[in-house]
Amino acid sequence: MDNSTKRGSSESVPIPAADFGIEKATEIPSLPDFSEKRKIDIKYPLIKPYAYAHIHWDEDQKEVIYELKEPPLNLKEKHVLKELEKGLEELINISFINIKDKEAVISYLEKNARVLLAELGLKPPKEVFLKLMYYIYRDFVGLNRIEALMNDYHIEDIECNGSNLELYIVHRKYRNLKTNITFKSNDELTSFVEKLSQKCGKYISYASPILDGRLPDKSRVNATYTQDISSRGPTFTIRKFTSEPWSPIKLIDVKTASPELLAYLWMLIEYESNIVVIGGTGSGKTSFLNSIAFFIPPQSRIVSIEDTHELNLLHTNWLPSVSREATGVGTEGKFGEVSLFTLLKASFRQRPDYVIVGEIRGQEAFVLFQGAASGHPTMCTMHAEDVETMIRRLETPPISLPPSLVETLDAVCVMTQTKVNGKEVRRLKSVTEVLKVGQKLGTVEKNVPFIWDPKTDKFFFKKQSALFQKLQKEFGMDEQTIQKEFQRRTTLLWTLYKKGISGYSEVQKIISAYSKSPEEVLRRFNIQ
Repeated sequence: MDNSTKRGSSESVPIPAADFGIEKATEIPSLPDFSEKRKIDIKYPLIKPYAYAHIHWDEDQKEVIYELKEPPLNLKEKHVLKELEKGLEELINISFINIKDKEAVISYLEKNARVLLAELGLKPPKEVFLKLMYYIYRDFVGLNRIEALMNDYHIEDIECNGSNLELYIVHRKYRNLKTNITFKSNDELTSFVEKLSQKCGKYISYASPILDGRLPDKSRVNATYTQDISSRGPTFTIRKFTSEPWSPIKLIDVKTASPELLAYLWMLIEYESNIVVIGGTGSGKTSFLNSIAFFIPPQSRIVSIEDTHELNLLHTNWLPSVSREATGVGTEGKFGEVSLFTLLKASFRQRPDYVIVGEIRGQEAFVLFQGAASGHPTMCTMHAEDVETMIRRLETPPISLPPSLVETLDAVCVMTQTKVNGKEVRRLKSVTEVLKVGQKLGTVEKNVPFIWDPKTDKFFFKKQSALFQKLQKEFGMDEQTIQKEFQRRTTLLWTLYKKGISGYSEVQKIISAYSKSPEEVLRRFNIQ
């Protein structure tokens, strides 16, 4: 760098005209399969032309690692960056904080960076100036060291277990990977957790050291603030969600479910059945629930209740609600709290055709099942590994439902995260029809029309469906009509998959059109 002009000089120093801009990757990179981990060596862009992901086998560590590649800075450039960021912190005012347009923020930072460089008497080459602007953008507008990771479509989770420890990510293709990113000190990590809380619109402190919130891009954040509750220092976990939820056809594509299984659920949902999706953490419960919500008739009024906003529906007649933590403590308890229980009670006064609860775990379950018993079709998720465990959870504190209410359930979808040929996958393990709940804790009479076989990685369908028989009784449909409709919907879903029609919006339009004019849609795709 040219440092011939000293700071404080009245002489104007021109900075190269190089408007800074970033190009976030819009295309989803197609990543290859590898039979041997040692052969993995792929690279793809995250923020062009500055940040790239490099996933490869590391011979020293004997594992596959995720390496973030960013522009290198020498010692002099690092010093200049530090001075620039210090100067920008002094210059930033309230008007900057209130700017919502990211491009305007970048322009503001670039303008002030040029002024500061001129004051320092520095005239960096264009390529160096752009590198400095990338780091300024990353640290002031983005999420510092993890900003590039937030732009990786393939990352599901970002996990930090404390300072001086490498971050881990959960990759959609290659699963758990160590990264080359670390927060060097507790002070740096504490400052970053504070930034996360600000981005979530929440408050974290020594008095309230746990953060549970949502970033502007809808990613879910859980963080801790002090060594008092996390011995390795502050921690955080970020669960990223795809900007466009998976359609039912995408579930077929990744073999999470079969066309027959989805056609069956389509019929159950259309004819107002009560469905629960269960499974362990990370098994894909909410994503699956979001996908089968495609089958809700387009004119129906949907009310959803969640503690963290994760559902993303295309329905226009959809009222999404999110619970809120207390904003203080009053004489009568927590002040300003809006719980799932409160939202759910209010939802039944809003004339919903379908009620969706993101996850039930407490007293809100009683209201949900009361609503189901009174004729409101419901859908929800719950942490449980099998149907018997789910029923035990429902019948014991803090939920304590009587068996008569649990029997309002029609179908239970069991999700699992498992391995097929050494690769981690998500599968719909089974669909269980609840016939009768016994008086003895956790006992249930059930029918399992669909089951996944882990040996062959295929789904098997038993034609005897108790819920199809229920449709005959309640809606006056004969068995032949039900089976014909089931086959038509199965064929339609399979045809969409074969034609590569899996986009969120496009699939939703076809399913909505089918609910209004099935014959027209079947003719369009040449289905008899």
